[in-house]
Amino acid sequence: MRGFRYLSGVASLKLDAEKCTGCRVCLSVCPHAVFAGTEDRRVRVADLDACMECGACAKNCAFGAISLKPGVGCAEAIINGWLRGTEPSCDDGCCGQAPATRGDTAAPA
Repeated sequence: MRGFRYLSGVASLKLDAEKCTGCRVCLSVCPHAVFAGTEDRRVRVADLDACMECGACAKNCAFGAISLKPGVGCAEAIINGWLRGTEPSCDDGCCGQAPATRGDTAAPA
C-alpha cells in the first residue's frame, strides 16, 4: 500500500540499527512499506509517516531492534486523548488493538 499517509511526524516507531541483524522480517510484515533494505542487508526506516503503528514489525522482530507504542499516532486515539486530557492510547480498542487489561477481574457484561 505504497503512498499511504497517516499523521505527519507522530509515529513512535524506533529502529535500533545496532540490534538489526538483517533478517528483514519487518520488510515482509509491514503493510505500508515503512522499511527499506540497505546494502549491508540491514533495514532502515524509509517512510516514517506511512507507519500506522500496527505493531507487526515490533512483534515479529526476534532481536528487539524495533519498538513503538501502538496507537500513539492513531487519529482516534489522539482525539480521545485530547477529549480525556490523557496521552494517546489504543487501550480502549480503537484501531483494531485489543483493549488493555485494567486490572478488572469481573467478566464482561
